[in-house]
Amino acid sequence: MQVELVLLVLSLLFFVSIFADKIGYKYGVPALLLFLVVGMLFGSHGLGAVWGGDGMEIEIGSAQAISTLAMCIILFTGGMETKLSDIKSVLAPGVTLATIGVLITCVITGVIIYYIFGLLSAITSISIWMALLMAATMSSTDSASVFSILRTNGIGLKHNLRPLLELESGANDPMAYVLTTTLISIVVGLNKAATGGAEVAALPIVQTIVVQLVMGAVLGMAFGNGLVMLMRRVKLGNEALYPIMVLTACIFIFSVTYYLQGNTYLAVYVGGLIIGNSKFARKRQTKSFFNGLTWLSQLVMFLMLGLMVRPADFLDYHVWLPCLIISIVMVLISRPMAVYLCMLPFRQYQQRDKLMLSWVGLKGAVPIIFAIMCKASGVPAADMIFNIVFLCTIVSLLVQGTTLTYVATKLDLATRPQEARSLEYFDIDLPDEIQSSAREIEVSEGMLEKGSTLRNIQLPPHTLVVMVRRDEDFFVPTGVSELQKGDQLLVISDQDAEASYKQMTDAAEEEAQWRADMREKVKAHWNKATAWMHKK
Repeated sequence: MQVELVLLVLSLLFFVSIFADKIGYKYGVPALLLFLVVGMLFGSHGLGAVWGGDGMEIEIGSAQAISTLAMCIILFTGGMETKLSDIKSVLAPGVTLATIGVLITCVITGVIIYYIFGLLSAITSISIWMALLMAATMSSTDSASVFSILRTNGIGLKHNLRPLLELESGANDPMAYVLTTTLISIVVGLNKAATGGAEVAALPIVQTIVVQLVMGAVLGMAFGNGLVMLMRRVKLGNEALYPIMVLTACIFIFSVTYYLQGNTYLAVYVGGLIIGNSKFARKRQTKSFFNGLTWLSQLVMFLMLGLMVRPADFLDYHVWLPCLIISIVMVLISRPMAVYLCMLPFRQYQQRDKLMLSWVGLKGAVPIIFAIMCKASGVPAADMIFNIVFLCTIVSLLVQGTTLTYVATKLDLATRPQEARSLEYFDIDLPDEIQSSAREIEVSEGMLEKGSTLRNIQLPPHTLVVMVRRDEDFFVPTGVSELQKGDQLLVISDQDAEASYKQMTDAAEEEAQWRADMREKVKAHWNKATAWMHKK
């Protein structure tokens, strides 16, 4: 295909995916699933067939390179967005779920898969190592899916479950990666031995896991702290270079960790965690840059994975029948067992908390990326693994992703959706050492009831209105400045004022609801009195 045609097709794909995200948000469908569907529709076996030839088909090597870079950015951003103050109280259970929980899920699912394929011998038969490998690719909770669904829908969860889920999903990919790469080596080695090739001894699994995880954590901390020190001491001539510098550091951490035999995914996550919780110049712009880059990475990755599949393969009962059984096993057996076993030492979590943790075992791009690694490594029956893993991912997003809010509500764990704290009309960056926060407030009719000047507006103590936006004009207000409905106020307040503002907002909503109820009651009594008078 010509370069111009490729660019045209990619731009159309991006437009369709962006609007698909808006549709998904409206109807509660995970955006990542819609990205996959768009990729499948425009692939060489979908509508893309009209382009002729191979259409937009992607080679395994290119797919692995693109997905690796995308996952590197997604995990790094996940670390940057995770606040240490939020995860301190859930650090022990989060790490337990991210390590031991993944191992338990892998073992339970692998054993069940082995016996399932033994019963379905008419379909195919696999060894216990192949079954464990298939389970390892799907053993982690996908960070991209969890971050996307929780943050896009603004879902709040009681009992500090949200930071626990985000910590687990962001930190469990390294464990799944170690299990997958180790089992790939075992399966490939055993296959070579069976075909008369040089036998490759099975790697010491426990030793490999420990060494890679420790190396990944140490290198991530070292390089993360090193970058922060560098950014504090070096002043760049162009502020646009700060986000690029952090992006370069992200790729550098991944690459160096790979050659030092550490866990690359854990290193970039820990590096992002260190950087995101440190003070440096242009931090807010850097985070905004990475948020946009993460969405682009997710979009590219899921589109690419959608382009790779052959939808006709899913109609084969060799694929969909094992997929349905494995999905049921993971949702109802292996994930809940792993959660309940890992939560035994942590008595503070109630039954409904464990049920919620069990349900949010979302799958996403990571299992499919691991399945691509199987194909690139020459694992026997890799095409079957890829198709089953891909279909299991779709089932997980459809069943678990779309019902996350419903399940949280039924378990009485859902809280009021969190308000977006990003500044839309004003762009300011407060240093971390200033215990203040900036928000935008739109002037409503209710706020102007006691007067239209700024001093008549009720605000919490220790709150300052520093700027007003009216249409496209900005001005610094005084106490006698006249305000109008629709004006945007840039407000800076301390933490106590934040709590006061929330209390005031809740109280105002309750008062407005009480007034509305009273009006309805008065109207009902008036109608009854009028009807009685007419009868008389």
